[in-house]
Amino acid sequence: MSYTGPEFGSQQQRRSRRAPMTVALAALVPGALLGWVVFEGVGKPGGSGGGDADAATPRSAPVSPGDDAKVPSPSAAPPLKGKVVVIDPGHNPGNFQHTSEINQKVDIGTNWKECDTTGTSTNAGYSEARFTLDVAHRLRTLLEEQGATVELTHDGDRPVWGPCVDQRAKIGNDAHADAAISIHADGAPEGDRGFHVILPASVHSGSADTRPIVGPSRTLGERIESDFAKATGSSPSNYVGNGTGLDVRKDLGGLNLSTVPKVFIECGNMRDSKDAALVTSGAWRQKAAQGISDGIADFLRK
Repeated sequence: MSYTGPEFGSQQQRRSRRAPMTVALAALVPGALLGWVVFEGVGKPGGSGGGDADAATPRSAPVSPGDDAKVPSPSAAPPLKGKVVVIDPGHNPGNFQHTSEINQKVDIGTNWKECDTTGTSTNAGYSEARFTLDVAHRLRTLLEEQGATVELTHDGDRPVWGPCVDQRAKIGNDAHADAAISIHADGAPEGDRGFHVILPASVHSGSADTRPIVGPSRTLGERIESDFAKATGSSPSNYVGNGTGLDVRKDLGGLNLSTVPKVFIECGNMRDSKDAALVTSGAWRQKAAQGISDGIADFLRK
């Protein structure tokens, strides 16, 4: 984050020919053979495309209600079912063409600040806004696979700029999110490397009151910091957070105005050549999404 400037084929029915097995046991042993297991020979499906089949399929006598039979338990519910997560992809690819709109000031509680910024980019021109939206899509997929309900603050379904930082916070609040994450990448000088997670400071000013969310937001941030490092192999920032990978700020409207647990993550420094090589790699972005997803899941399962 810089302030400079997302077959089933048709099911084939298999038919097999059963080769009857002649059982003459009844003629040899008097009385009914109750409780015996009878086997039917099973032939292979005809045609060159037929696969192997079992040589014999057992058929046992019916189990009476009094028998100690094992009844399959129902499938466990997805681990994040019922949880709501809001993902905020930092900036917007169209902000560059709408500087007058994004420069309008909004109230963030502690002061007034620009609606949004353009974000940064690598020296080769890969923008932070493109990066954050890509990671957000990957993250959404991972969380939905675990049963979570996921909402993005923007996803190409709005005008080509914004939303403003106060609106981004409101989207998470209105969704009553169990966790919210704002995804960014930094624009620091060459040589500054690594990631860091930004936590909300305790703010009680104007329309901002973060006191109820400071504690859970820190827990969320700590989970994400740990799991992000494991998934990506990246180190915590060498220029913010004194090596902890955590930073506390009170000047971000997206945090100040949030009423739900929320953090920002700066996934790397886009202006550093080594970090730039990471953020421009699709494989690494998948690892980044995995680390964030793991951290959120750990927090929500607490």
